[in-house]
Amino acid sequence: MKRKQSGFTLIEIAIVLVIIGLLLSGVLKGQELINSAKVKNIAADFKNIPVFIYGYQDKFRALPGDDATIGTANTHVAGATACSPAAATKCAVGNGIIDGAWNTHAITDESYLFWQHVRLAGLAPGVTAIPGTPASGDGYLPTNAAGGEIGIQSNVNFTTITTNAAGAANTGMTGTYVICSQGILGQFVRQLDITLDDGNPDAGSMRTLDPAAAGKSIAIGGIQDGQTYTVCMGV
Repeated sequence: MKRKQSGFTLIEIAIVLVIIGLLLSGVLKGQELINSAKVKNIAADFKNIPVFIYGYQDKFRALPGDDATIGTANTHVAGATACSPAAATKCAVGNGIIDGAWNTHAITDESYLFWQHVRLAGLAPGVTAIPGTPASGDGYLPTNAAGGEIGIQSNVNFTTITTNAAGAANTGMTGTYVICSQGILGQFVRQLDITLDDGNPDAGSMRTLDPAAAGKSIAIGGIQDGQTYTVCMGV
């Protein structure tokens, strides 16, 4: 007697391959949607921070962090911390400049106290009690969708990026203020720059800091998907 052979028919194999293809397509599409959502959230940070400034100015006719009424009897926001006038270069209150670096964790810097002022004014979410020992990663500066810290400072004192990838003087960072956001993956950097600027991380109002060359922005060809970067934008 002949033994009957068993196995999958071509139709059955084709059906299985179609199902696998649909599953893979769904997974890839889902990941694409997740990535797109992250980019939108990070972009929203760059758009929202100027709203905090304008809201504070509209309400109090003062600049958050630089508000000269803080600590006085007629303070605009009760419970706010006044920066130390002794640190004149980072605490010249009332001069219309958010003094200090965007990523500072010193209560003597206006750029750090900026966040307390806008939160106490009801313009931004977040804790208002300053940590006993402020330090990087203390949770006081807001974070982006990637978990990196976000900060702001006046453009006049911006020194994070001083030259472009070719070593020429940094130009094009226009605007009164500079917002920086760190810990952003390279694959998101490209999308972010396309969304908010010219698509080139080494030109325009948005620049990406080269992690291997302090003070330089990075050329688009040097962006690596798995590397994290600090992105800054003039507003």
